[in-house]
Amino acid sequence: MMERYCLVLDCGATSLRAVAVSEKGEILHLSSFPNAPSPQEGEKDFLIWDVDEIWRKFTLAIRQVIAEAGKEIFAVTVTTFGADGAPVRRDGTLTYPVISWQCQRTAPQAKEITNFLSPREIFRITGYQIIPFNTLFKLLWLRNNAPRSLDEADTFLMMPGILSFKLCGEASMDFTSASTTMMLDIERKCWSEPLLSLAGLTPSFLPPLQHPGEVIGKVQAKASEETGIPQGTPVVVTGHDTQFAIVGSLASPEELVLSSGTWEISALRLPYYRDSSSFFERGGLTELDAEENLWNPQMLMIAGGVVEWVRRNFFSDIKDEKNIYEVMVESARSIPPGAGGIVVIPAFMPSGPTKPYDTQGTILGLELTSDRGQVFRAVLEGLSFQLKEAVLALQEAFGYTPKRVRVVGGGAKNKLWNQIRADVLNLPVVTTSCEEATVLGASLFSQVGAGIVKNLEEARSQVKIETTVWEPSSQREIYEELFTRYTELPPLLASFYRERC
Repeated sequence: MMERYCLVLDCGATSLRAVAVSEKGEILHLSSFPNAPSPQEGEKDFLIWDVDEIWRKFTLAIRQVIAEAGKEIFAVTVTTFGADGAPVRRDGTLTYPVISWQCQRTAPQAKEITNFLSPREIFRITGYQIIPFNTLFKLLWLRNNAPRSLDEADTFLMMPGILSFKLCGEASMDFTSASTTMMLDIERKCWSEPLLSLAGLTPSFLPPLQHPGEVIGKVQAKASEETGIPQGTPVVVTGHDTQFAIVGSLASPEELVLSSGTWEISALRLPYYRDSSSFFERGGLTELDAEENLWNPQMLMIAGGVVEWVRRNFFSDIKDEKNIYEVMVESARSIPPGAGGIVVIPAFMPSGPTKPYDTQGTILGLELTSDRGQVFRAVLEGLSFQLKEAVLALQEAFGYTPKRVRVVGGGAKNKLWNQIRADVLNLPVVTTSCEEATVLGASLFSQVGAGIVKNLEEARSQVKIETTVWEPSSQREIYEELFTRYTELPPLLASFYRERC
């Protein structure tokens, strides 16, 4: 007899995955396809997510999983990145494509919003910094450049809602995704009318907010025919992938959680919201936790995206893609701390600890003898210095001093990076045997929604994972000095980058 399972659809920036997860949190089967934003037709500099293509790939991945795992599916759920969504008609068709967070078109809106509200006031209301890919800026761009797309739409759905609609035909908006829009009053957990009004919208334009673990609807006949999922299967609310990685990490209260993927997010779980001036000044932000009545103060930092940039630009001659990351790590492993004098400030996107200085991605210290291994080592060190700045910011703002850092996501697989993290932080770094923390977290909520368990704690109690601990080495003293030198650079470069803007 085949084991029943939750089907998690995990839509990432680089891959789309359908995953069968047992009631004990075991990955039974997984099927994946690559994902990437597409150039918008007629607009070569604009990037969008091709929802039809994403759905087509998901239908193939789902059928592959079902072929192996069977049809004993007790629930299906969708988790994906935040910030991106689109206006939709009542039948679920888009009135405008989903603008990708990688698209630069909304930079003018990010600058203009300060004519109406100060960055500090926006942070007080939403918990968010002004970052060009925020959802509100996409709505402002649409209002200015494609107003009919809003006027003809019945509502606005984030990516989890768009894909869930394809399954069950019901519009939905979860609290975790809503908290990434820069339109939610983060403390009151309701839409901010002053911010929505900037785009000429009201809260009635958006679907009712739902908590993770609630049921949106049931798989309809058309979706069942396309995917093979049995008609009537419950579609359960999850949402923004980071929040479910935090839950799926199974971290203790003494551990800071680091979700490390294309983006890296270091987050706390607090039973209250605190508007902190120091946290604002350090580039922090706050989102809603997947569990009700919890908040996630966090630092949002580009991370794996920088590693991918190094892969594309320095290791493109490696044709064996399955082995390429091992080659990259080996090229950097024997290089001593300091990467031969090369320093990388990994501020490839305007967020994180360097945001107050308007810093952009920077490589310093190159010589004719510098090689790609040194550059990659410097990237891993720069990302670890960035993480230490995030930990210090959280400690200053919330009085929280972690005893360990638990790393989940793709970045947890890099052993060299884990050791550098431990040395830079002078803290043990913990990784787990579960390589799919986001998927695991989403599956736990799906068990609650499907009535398999009474609550999240019961679902969690069934999961058993093993941990590996990376202790700080003797190199931690070297990194303490290197970190001090690193933190001096963004203030020195600030005037240079601000003059370029």
